[in-house]
Amino acid sequence: MDLSNLKPAQGATKSRKRIGRGEGSGRGGTSTRGHKGAQSRSGYSKKIGFEGGQMPLQRRVPKFGFKPLKRVEYKAINLDSLQELVDAKQIKVITPDTLIEAGLIAPKHLVKILGKGSISASIEVTAHAFSKSAEDAIVTAGGTVVKL
Repeated sequence: MDLSNLKPAQGATKSRKRIGRGEGSGRGGTSTRGHKGAQSRSGYSKKIGFEGGQMPLQRRVPKFGFKPLKRVEYKAINLDSLQELVDAKQIKVITPDTLIEAGLIAPKHLVKILGKGSISASIEVTAHAFSKSAEDAIVTAGGTVVKL
Protein backbone atom coordinates (compact mmCIF):
# COMPACT_ATOMS: atom_id res chain seq x y z
CA MET A 1 0.00 0.00 0.00
CA ASP A 2 1.30 3.46 -0.87
CA LEU A 3 0.01 7.00 -1.56
CA SER A 4 -1.05 6.11 -5.12
CA ASN A 5 -3.81 3.72 -4.07
CA LEU A 6 -5.37 5.58 -1.12
CA LYS A 7 -9.12 6.19 -1.43
CA PRO A 8 -11.65 7.91 0.85
CA ALA A 9 -13.85 5.65 2.96
CA GLN A 10 -17.15 4.39 1.49
CA GLY A 11 -19.81 7.12 1.79
CA ALA A 12 -17.33 9.83 2.84
CA THR A 13 -17.59 11.78 -0.44
CA LYS A 14 -20.64 13.33 -2.09
CA SER A 15 -21.29 13.31 -5.84
CA ARG A 16 -23.31 16.58 -5.88
CA LYS A 17 -21.85 19.75 -7.44
CA ARG A 18 -20.88 22.42 -4.91
CA ILE A 19 -22.36 25.80 -5.74
CA GLY A 20 -21.19 29.26 -4.71
CA ARG A 21 -17.50 28.35 -4.53
CA GLY A 22 -16.04 30.88 -6.95
CA GLU A 23 -16.24 31.72 -10.63
CA GLY A 24 -13.73 29.07 -11.58
CA SER A 25 -16.08 26.31 -10.42
CA GLY A 26 -18.63 27.23 -13.09
CA ARG A 27 -21.27 27.55 -10.36
CA GLY A 28 -20.21 30.77 -8.64
CA GLY A 29 -21.70 34.24 -9.04
CA THR A 30 -25.44 33.74 -8.82
CA SER A 31 -25.00 30.14 -7.60
CA THR A 32 -27.55 28.77 -10.11
CA ARG A 33 -30.30 31.08 -8.76
CA GLY A 34 -30.49 33.40 -11.76
CA HIS A 35 -30.68 37.20 -11.56
CA LYS A 36 -32.97 39.19 -9.24
CA GLY A 37 -36.49 38.25 -8.10
CA ALA A 38 -37.79 36.52 -4.97
CA GLN A 39 -36.34 33.14 -5.86
CA SER A 40 -32.80 34.51 -5.97
CA ARG A 41 -32.99 35.85 -2.42
CA SER A 42 -32.19 34.01 0.79
CA GLY A 43 -35.19 33.04 2.90
CA TYR A 44 -37.48 32.60 -0.10
CA SER A 45 -39.97 29.78 0.17
CA LYS A 46 -42.82 29.21 -2.26
CA LYS A 47 -46.33 28.91 -0.78
CA ILE A 48 -47.91 25.45 -0.85
CA GLY A 49 -50.05 25.15 -3.97
CA PHE A 50 -48.39 28.14 -5.70
CA GLU A 51 -48.54 27.69 -9.48
CA GLY A 52 -46.42 30.58 -10.72
CA GLY A 53 -49.25 33.11 -10.66
CA GLN A 54 -51.72 30.84 -12.45
CA MET A 55 -54.98 30.42 -10.52
CA PRO A 56 -54.22 27.53 -8.14
CA LEU A 57 -56.15 24.28 -8.39
CA GLN A 58 -57.80 24.63 -5.00
CA ARG A 59 -59.30 27.94 -6.14
CA ARG A 60 -60.24 26.77 -9.66
CA VAL A 61 -62.26 23.73 -8.60
CA PRO A 62 -65.90 24.49 -7.67
CA LYS A 63 -66.88 23.93 -4.08
CA PHE A 64 -70.31 23.00 -2.82
CA GLY A 65 -72.07 21.42 0.11
CA PHE A 66 -71.40 21.55 3.82
CA LYS A 67 -69.41 19.10 5.91
CA PRO A 68 -70.20 19.37 9.61
CA LEU A 69 -67.15 18.92 11.81
CA LYS A 70 -68.93 16.94 14.53
CA ARG A 71 -70.78 14.50 12.26
CA VAL A 72 -71.11 11.03 13.76
CA GLU A 73 -71.10 8.17 11.26
CA TYR A 74 -72.64 4.84 12.16
CA LYS A 75 -72.32 1.42 10.56
CA ALA A 76 -75.89 0.34 9.79
CA ILE A 77 -76.97 -3.17 10.78
CA ASN A 78 -80.50 -4.32 9.91
CA LEU A 79 -82.78 -6.57 11.95
CA ASP A 80 -82.62 -9.36 9.35
CA SER A 81 -78.82 -9.48 9.81
CA LEU A 82 -79.33 -9.84 13.56
CA GLN A 83 -81.87 -12.65 13.01
CA GLU A 84 -79.40 -14.50 10.74
CA LEU A 85 -76.72 -14.12 13.41
CA VAL A 86 -79.03 -15.48 16.10
CA ASP A 87 -80.06 -18.42 13.91
CA ALA A 88 -76.46 -19.27 13.02
CA LYS A 89 -74.83 -18.94 16.44
CA GLN A 90 -77.73 -19.44 18.89
CA ILE A 91 -76.90 -16.36 20.97
CA LYS A 92 -79.17 -14.28 23.21
CA VAL A 93 -77.00 -11.16 23.71
CA ILE A 94 -75.73 -9.10 20.78
CA THR A 95 -73.07 -6.47 21.47
CA PRO A 96 -70.65 -4.60 19.18
CA ASP A 97 -68.04 -7.23 20.12
CA THR A 98 -70.35 -9.98 18.85
CA LEU A 99 -70.77 -8.10 15.56
CA ILE A 100 -66.98 -7.67 15.25
CA GLU A 101 -66.46 -11.42 15.73
CA ALA A 102 -69.12 -12.12 13.09
CA GLY A 103 -67.27 -9.80 10.67
CA LEU A 104 -70.18 -7.38 10.25
CA ILE A 105 -68.29 -4.33 11.56
CA ALA A 106 -64.74 -3.20 12.24
CA PRO A 107 -63.60 -2.36 15.80
CA LYS A 108 -63.56 1.39 15.08
CA HIS A 109 -67.20 1.54 13.89
CA LEU A 110 -70.15 2.83 15.85
CA VAL A 111 -73.26 0.68 15.37
CA LYS A 112 -76.80 1.74 14.55
CA ILE A 113 -79.54 -0.89 14.36
CA LEU A 114 -82.09 -0.24 11.60
CA GLY A 115 -85.56 -1.73 11.16
CA LYS A 116 -85.29 -3.50 7.77
CA GLY A 117 -86.51 -7.09 8.01
CA SER A 118 -88.02 -8.73 11.05
CA ILE A 119 -86.82 -10.40 14.20
CA SER A 120 -88.54 -13.24 16.03
CA ALA A 121 -86.00 -14.12 18.72
CA SER A 122 -86.10 -12.41 22.11
CA ILE A 123 -82.58 -11.04 22.43
CA GLU A 124 -80.73 -8.28 24.25
CA VAL A 125 -79.19 -5.88 21.73
CA THR A 126 -76.49 -3.40 22.77
CA ALA A 127 -75.57 -0.68 20.25
CA HIS A 128 -74.71 3.00 19.97
CA ALA A 129 -77.99 3.98 18.30
CA PHE A 130 -81.34 2.48 17.22
CA SER A 131 -83.98 3.58 14.75
CA LYS A 132 -87.46 3.85 16.24
CA SER A 133 -88.80 0.97 14.13
CA ALA A 134 -85.89 -1.32 15.11
CA GLU A 135 -86.32 -0.51 18.78
CA ASP A 136 -90.07 -1.26 18.60
CA ALA A 137 -89.49 -4.55 16.71
CA ILE A 138 -86.95 -5.81 19.24
CA VAL A 139 -89.16 -4.92 22.20
CA THR A 140 -92.30 -6.50 20.65
CA ALA A 141 -90.31 -9.70 19.99
CA GLY A 142 -89.62 -9.84 23.76
CA GLY A 143 -86.09 -8.50 23.65
CA THR A 144 -84.39 -5.56 25.33
CA VAL A 145 -82.52 -2.58 23.92
CA VAL A 146 -79.38 -1.10 25.54
CA LYS A 147 -77.87 2.14 24.22
CA LEU A 148 -74.16 2.72 24.74
